[in-house]
Amino acid sequence: MSEVYAARRTRLRDYCNAGGSAAALVTRPANVRYLAGPAPRGAVLLLGRTEDLLVCAGPIEGRSAQERPDAALRVQNLPGSGGGDPAVAAADLAAGQGADSLAVEEHHLTVARHRALGSVAPRLRLAGLGCAVEQLRVVKDEEEISCLRIGAEIADQALGELLESILVGRTERHLALELERRLVDHGADGPAFPTSVATGPNAGRPAHRPTDRRVEEGDFLSVCLGATYRGYRCEIGRTFVIGTAPADWQIELYDLVFAAQRAGRESLVPGAACRDVDRAARQVLDSAGYTEGLTALTGHGVGLEIDEDPQLSPAAMGKLDACVPVTVEPGVHLPGRGGVRIDDTLVVRPEADGGPELLTITTKELLAL
Repeated sequence: MSEVYAARRTRLRDYCNAGGSAAALVTRPANVRYLAGPAPRGAVLLLGRTEDLLVCAGPIEGRSAQERPDAALRVQNLPGSGGGDPAVAAADLAAGQGADSLAVEEHHLTVARHRALGSVAPRLRLAGLGCAVEQLRVVKDEEEISCLRIGAEIADQALGELLESILVGRTERHLALELERRLVDHGADGPAFPTSVATGPNAGRPAHRPTDRRVEEGDFLSVCLGATYRGYRCEIGRTFVIGTAPADWQIELYDLVFAAQRAGRESLVPGAACRDVDRAARQVLDSAGYTEGLTALTGHGVGLEIDEDPQLSPAAMGKLDACVPVTVEPGVHLPGRGGVRIDDTLVVRPEADGGPELLTITTKELLAL
């Protein structure tokens, strides 16, 4: 992986040099990991004028080989138990290397931290790095996609096992905790985000926080979970009916959301406008009169963070590239009744390669559990 990390840093350095900055300071944790590999909490990356450095507040000894940063990078540990601020130390090191300007992630720095950088190296001109690293992260290489694929397999396995257990009478909170335990048991680093389990009138509500409401016969049950594997995060969401055959209104609503999700999935081709993917799914639900119950976006990118670019929303700019993993997750929530959400993680692929690659494969059939 050292060659991969080095190539990523080279692309960022070229971007900085083109903007007139001889050095760059990367502080956002996901961006540090993308460029330097797994790093201790709070570590920052300095792309220096003469040498790249990973600056840490504490030692990295005791970490397994898979949890260690790029071996080609020199690690600078700050002295003392307190350690100080690695970003401030990195700015001082950049000045010591003779840099006259330093590109920083202003969208991640606090005002106080930005001021501290200027104070420690007053002759260093601070420039904006913008979201350059986030943009580099959008298109994934096959190693990154492999991590997402394994994470999806883990999430599928955890969900499948839950569906084989007795659900009636158990609380949303208990089911969410059990799912997260199963993710870890099957090899995940942990959940990709707080697991959502929603029953009855809560079903279909986006980002629902599990409560002590118990599962009842006839409920819709919506589950949204994700696994983190080697830092990469995927997600899956499914809706089921508990105990009895679904009611007519449940079948009708489910079929509608399923059709919307399928329309969104089929729109995932290289070159497609992000807003057109959203429109394809949203039109199905709009035409049935569910405009008020829709979420703000149809999907989003995933990777080292669970919510990355691109955004699949009505106002989204830009087009999809091949090898971009995204979610397609339309849903409808009807206040007081519940609703349906169906969520998959897919990778954009050209038609010559078989079209979009579905990573989450748990059935989307409306099951009565």
